[in-house]
Amino acid sequence: MIVVTGATGQLGRLVIQNLLRTESASSIVAVVRDPAKAADLSILGVQVRQADYTQLASLRTAFAGADKLLLISSSELEPGQRASHHRAVIDAAIDCEVKLIGYTSVLHASTSPLGLAADHVQTEAMLKASAIPFVVLRNGWYTENYTISIPTALAHGALMGSAGDGRIASAARADYAAAAALAMTLPDQAGRVYELAGDTAYTLSEFAAEISRQSGKAVNYMNLPRAEYKAALVGFGLPEPVADLLADSDSGASQGGLFDDKRQLSTLIGRPTTPMADTIAAQLKA
Repeated sequence: MIVVTGATGQLGRLVIQNLLRTESASSIVAVVRDPAKAADLSILGVQVRQADYTQLASLRTAFAGADKLLLISSSELEPGQRASHHRAVIDAAIDCEVKLIGYTSVLHASTSPLGLAADHVQTEAMLKASAIPFVVLRNGWYTENYTISIPTALAHGALMGSAGDGRIASAARADYAAAAALAMTLPDQAGRVYELAGDTAYTLSEFAAEISRQSGKAVNYMNLPRAEYKAALVGFGLPEPVADLLADSDSGASQGGLFDDKRQLSTLIGRPTTPMADTIAAQLKA
C-alpha cells in the first residue's frame, strides 16, 4: 500500500493520477486534512484518510498498513514549522513500520542559497536518523510558479522578479509528479537522492520574451532588488510570507540556486521535461 500525504494539493493530486496508471486504486491512500476535498479521489476507489500534521495519533491511523509513504513537503511557511510537521510524519512512519519513505525536498538542498532549503536539510537529516529506507526527490522550481504571474505581467507590460541573469531549470509540476510516482513504484529506490530539474534552463528575461511572443503583447523583464520585489508582491495582494518566499527564491536563483543541467528528471520519467513555452501556452489558454 502506498500512502501519499498532502493528497489534495496540486502536486499530490497529480502524483495519485500517475499512481493510478500502474497501481490499483484500493492500494493507494490519500492522506488529507479535509476529506470533503478528496471526494473525487474516493469515487475513484482511492482510500481517503484524514490526518493532521499536529496530531501524531491521526498520522499513525492514516499510515496503518502502509508499505511505502510519499511525504510531500508541508506548505507551511513559518520558519521551522515545516520541519516540525515532517518530524511528526517520520515519527508516525516509524511507529507504523513503513518500509520506504519518499520525500520531496529542494534542488541541491545541502548547498542551496534558498532560505526554504533549511527545513529540507533538517528533514533529510531526520530521515537518515530514522533507520527507515528512503528516497529523496530534490525538486527544482515548478514552471507554474512563474506562469501564475502572466496575467499581471500582461496587464502591466512587465514581468517583475529578482533573479537577475540567473538561469532557471524549471519543469512542469506534472513532470515532478511523474517522478514521484515512479520513485514509489520502481524497484531499488532506497538510498537514492535525485536532483530533479528541467532539461532547458532560461533567464526571466527569456521567459518574458516568450510571453511576448505567444501573446503578441510586449512584456519586459523588470529586475528589482529583493526587498523591492517583495514589497511589490505584497502590493499585489500576496500574503507577506508568500511574497518573502518568492523574493528569496528569486534571489537564490540569481546565485544559481535553481539551475541544474544533469537531466536526472527526464532520465527518471523517460521523456523530455515539459518546455517552459508549453506551460506558458497552457496558462495563456486558461
